[in-house]
Amino acid sequence: MPGRRSTTSPIHGVSETPDSTPLAAPPVAAALKGSCPRCGAPTLFAGLTAFADKCRACGLDFTVYNVGDGPAAFLTLILGGVVVGLAAWLQLRFDPPLWVQMLIWIPFTAVGTVLALRVAKAALLGAEYRNAAREGRIEDIAP
Repeated sequence: MPGRRSTTSPIHGVSETPDSTPLAAPPVAAALKGSCPRCGAPTLFAGLTAFADKCRACGLDFTVYNVGDGPAAFLTLILGGVVVGLAAWLQLRFDPPLWVQMLIWIPFTAVGTVLALRVAKAALLGAEYRNAAREGRIEDIAP
């Protein structure tokens, strides 16, 4: 195709160029389903929040992507603010006993954190794949 540049991905394990392969699914849908960013198969997670080593369908190596702990920190703060706000509203509006508050908010927080963490980690891995993200390097400039 004229006007289309051919580049190789700087990430080991990614064999095709990001601009030559159509995305398997829209980014939000892929993150919600835990889909592989290359083929769209639901093979991204091996556990609740742990990534699989590679896609069982297309072989994409997920270990080369570094999502880090950023999603966990942000989600904890965001979900914590939501839970505190809703718990305060519930207390002021209906004045339930403490055991009712605990019965509602402990499971809500646990389930909400795990589900939101899966979506955030999948979205960040998908963004790294689409943008061919890699660690920054400083090259020596010859005088």
